Amino acid sequence: MKQKNVTHLLATDLDGTLVGEEELTSALFEYYGKQAYEVELVYVTGRHYDSTMELIKAENLPMPSILISDVGTEVYDFDDSEFHERWKKTLEKQWRPEEISRIAAQCSGLTPQSIPSTHRLSYFAENAGAFEEVKQKLEENGVPHKLIFSSGRDVDILPPNAGKGEALSFLLREKGWEKVNILIAGDSGNDRDMITMGYPAVVVGNCQDELKKLPEHPLIFRAENHCAGGIREAWEHFFEKETVESNG
Repeated sequence: MKQKNVTHLLATDLDGTLVGEEELTSALFEYYGKQAYEVELVYVTGRHYDSTMELIKAENLPMPSILISDVGTEVYDFDDSEFHERWKKTLEKQWRPEEISRIAAQCSGLTPQSIPSTHRLSYFAENAGAFEEVKQKLEENGVPHKLIFSSGRDVDILPPNAGKGEALSFLLREKGWEKVNILIAGDSGNDRDMITMGYPAVVVGNCQDELKKLPEHPLIFRAENHCAGGIREAWEHFFEKETVESNG
């Protein structure tokens, strides 16, 4: 299949990042529509597929080219129906959900979430202590995993090679998009691994405490504006200079 000639790409979380303040979201896409280039859209969310589609419809968002859902355990390329299965196969080798479920059931303060995903176990944590307990027990038992704590209550346990950052890296390699102008945007702990990938990234102004603690880095822009306003602020910071120089 012939690859798209992509020059600019936005990989963004949805809730609290692209979505959250309707006027700012509309203004961002109006701004993109005025550029001399097209912006390829990749949505990267903790929501599952059906929930994401409902949100896209409810918020009148443009359809992305790629959807990374379930905290990076599902990847949907709407131009390549086999892409999803290729990604899932990479997650199988070290995924031991029955053992993880047994260990998590021994931890107080964890309530299972009903999530329709085969490569993700999710829980509500009563407090940070519940997260620390399951973290310790998984490590003591030597179970391969990736553990993510976000929004002060959400615990996701994934295959060790899953997560938003791993899924996005896989996508960029497969598509040959590693050298394009990329902006990554997020607001909470489950966005951390993609924000620290080494591409231009933005932590929006309304971010959760988990991201406020990130070390300073020239490729991580800390926006003052909230949600999509922060995305535009960062886009101008990283890419407007390039436009001015090319026109100079």
